[in-house]
Amino acid sequence: MKTTFLQQSLELPLRQIEQTLFLIESGATTPFIARYRKEQTGGLDEVQINDILKLAKQFDELEKRKESILKSIAEQGQLTPKLEAAIKDCTASTLLEDLYLPFKRKKTTRAGVARAAGLEPLAEWIQIQGPDHPHHKATSFLNDKITSVEEAIQGATDIIAENISEDTQIREKLRRLFQKEAKVRSKLVKGKEEEGSKYRDYFDFEESLRDCPSHRILALRRAENEGIIRLSILPEAESALFLIEKKWVKGSNLNSNIVKNAAKDAYQRLIEPSIETEVRKSSKEKADLEAIKVFTENLKQLLLSSPLGQKVILAIDPGFRTGCKVVVIDQNGNLVDKVTIFPHPPQNNTAEAEQVIVNLKRKYKVEAIAVGNGTAGRETEIFLKQIKFENTPQIFMVNESGASIYSASEIAREELPKEDITVRGAVSIGRRLMDPLAELIKIDPKSIGVGQYQHDVNQRILKEELDQVVSICVNLVGVNLNTAGKHLLQYVSGLGPTLAENIVNYRKENGSFQAIKELLKVSRMGAKVFEQCAGFLRIRDGENPLDNTGVHPERYQLVEKMAFDLGTSVKSIISNPVKVKELNLKNYLSEEVGIPTLKDILKELEKPGLDPRGQARQFSFTSGIFSFEDLKEGMVVNGLVNNITNFGAFVDIGIKESGLIHISNMANRFIKNPNEVVKLDQEVVVKIIEIDRSRHRIQLSLKDVE
Repeated sequence: MKTTFLQQSLELPLRQIEQTLFLIESGATTPFIARYRKEQTGGLDEVQINDILKLAKQFDELEKRKESILKSIAEQGQLTPKLEAAIKDCTASTLLEDLYLPFKRKKTTRAGVARAAGLEPLAEWIQIQGPDHPHHKATSFLNDKITSVEEAIQGATDIIAENISEDTQIREKLRRLFQKEAKVRSKLVKGKEEEGSKYRDYFDFEESLRDCPSHRILALRRAENEGIIRLSILPEAESALFLIEKKWVKGSNLNSNIVKNAAKDAYQRLIEPSIETEVRKSSKEKADLEAIKVFTENLKQLLLSSPLGQKVILAIDPGFRTGCKVVVIDQNGNLVDKVTIFPHPPQNNTAEAEQVIVNLKRKYKVEAIAVGNGTAGRETEIFLKQIKFENTPQIFMVNESGASIYSASEIAREELPKEDITVRGAVSIGRRLMDPLAELIKIDPKSIGVGQYQHDVNQRILKEELDQVVSICVNLVGVNLNTAGKHLLQYVSGLGPTLAENIVNYRKENGSFQAIKELLKVSRMGAKVFEQCAGFLRIRDGENPLDNTGVHPERYQLVEKMAFDLGTSVKSIISNPVKVKELNLKNYLSEEVGIPTLKDILKELEKPGLDPRGQARQFSFTSGIFSFEDLKEGMVVNGLVNNITNFGAFVDIGIKESGLIHISNMANRFIKNPNEVVKLDQEVVVKIIEIDRSRHRIQLSLKDVE
């Protein structure tokens, strides 16, 4: 049943789902399955494999809930074959809870009190809606608990209202009505105008739930949580009552009127609050998933930013009053020198600062300079560009978001125990230029500064998704086994924190790894874990040239056969595409190895150790723009995309405030997703179309820019 459910939900062939589940149950990781088991899964990628995992988990949780519900109803002696079949066939949690609702142990309710007083037969009689007067019937139910006809009829009405509220069909119809016609409405809480000024667009707001985008749902929820607005998500009450009355009210006599009153009470007191809570929860979950999707896509693009590579880098954490912290890091990211310079006001020691930079550049043969893009970043960039070097190094502006978080972290204290936080921040800026992925994984992704509402969404799901993205990126790029720290190694397929630390400790005790197979000597490294991680690790200049490729060790023998067939060595066919193309792949097909794996092997042989991220490039902001006051409408300026949302993209144009390219200003055609046009860290040329000086907001456009 599980595989059928997954097949219907994901619209994937049954065999692909079965094989994926089998591999997962046998201990394989998502990156390993996606990269090295394409034949079994039919080429499913990491996202599809994780979708199978998530849905399988949801199915298992639903099955556990069914078992619990069946047991509860059976213990009450009310489990009929029809009800049991309905519960077992249920595939939606909301419908399952509707089926269970009449049998759920409740706190004392008005209907419960009426039933205890013996009024259920009266309620059943009224529900038939015959012509007889209800008062005459009610007199026979008077007792020491029920002392008046009115009290008896009210009790019967309460029972009918609860029966209506537990009607599975009615609840499902009303659920669909909410989804189709509910309005999101917000009203300002009296006296909160000034405190909630940033939410003024929502002081008196109404929009169809179907049209309300995820970012607006999250903004409204935040405003509500801060006590600025009152929020409701409801359809028109008349539409809801019409649906209930259509089924439950069968005439126009006195008994029908009682049922009609019960229907109104059932909706207003029992059903509306319940389903509104459901809809608020589901709309929040949907908004969370969309926001998390945007955030994870941004994070993926940021982690896969082009690295400069292993070079000697001079990095600067700029500042005015406290000066610019300058560090030099070697090709492996180790700190080799540090100093503070004061080229800006109030000290203005420009000549002295210039000499320090020139000396450091000459002494350490600095190949590139990294400048943090925060306070005084632009001014520092201009200062550096005016220096007359013997051989001018490349100068890069580096996004320093989260560098201060890293500086004060346990990881930073462990890596640079003797340095203060300003030095650690400058080192982090330099390492980000060298290898963004290796440095950014040390920082909580929520602190990196991409995405929106990351603190408002479901934190468990956010963490799971972000960890998945980091894992995908790390395993896509591959990791140098002899230089990677434990924080990077722990994301390699199959490893985790303990084995990552064991690998680092092994290197300290035994020196660099000379072969991938040497990993098996690491403490707690079993054959299964080795299988999962080996293909994603690299050894440069090791004993076996294949150790610096993405070819999995389980296929080394196959590559050796290929080389033998070509009459040469493995080393000779690596980076020799002409030679590789002489191979006839059909000669190497087997039950385990198909065309997808063979094509991947050839790709690795042609370009071993290729970093899929490309290489970092220099970028320059438009000259003369340093602050908000320098901007004018109509200006065309250079910028870097520094954040993407589902309503547009934010662009760093060289000042403190980022400008927004709304999705409607991205192209002269309809755009559904900003990622169709821009990517994070992309260089763009934009026009300033509007400046809101009171709120320091800048509207930009990509349209009509030559």
